[in-house]
Amino acid sequence: MTREERLAALREAPVVLVSACLLGEACRYDGKSKGSSPVMRALEGKEVVPVCPETGAGLGIPRPAVELKGGAGAEVLAGRARAAEVESGKDRTEAFRQGAELALAAARRFGVRVAVLKERSPSCGTQGTHVDGAVVRGQGVTAALLSQAGLIVVSDEEL
Repeated sequence: MTREERLAALREAPVVLVSACLLGEACRYDGKSKGSSPVMRALEGKEVVPVCPETGAGLGIPRPAVELKGGAGAEVLAGRARAAEVESGKDRTEAFRQGAELALAAARRFGVRVAVLKERSPSCGTQGTHVDGAVVRGQGVTAALLSQAGLIVVSDEEL
């Protein structure tokens, strides 16, 4: 799907799932937010379902940074890669899977067809995410699950 098609779907969507950090919620790993004026403008007149898959899965604020190991989100979901804390290496794969499932459940509950997600997040990245110490092309765990379920995922950086 092209950028133009994704943006058209967003314009038409009555309800949108959104990374909570983009709404100004201080829920990122570093305890900060990434409030976005372009995101807020794109959401005017829409119902919004805010999600933070990582905090939804019980990871705290702040929390150690996590990156994907061995592949992007689809590979994590398939069991071929994992999510691990950058410094300690502690495995966080199950929490990332659980957070993705919670986001998908929220989308289904509220009839969401479009999600606006934070780019480069190991959960929410739609086009690029942190894998093995670098930002690579691919989706985070939540973005991958939402895409697999048929939702249209839009990067905050496309707005």
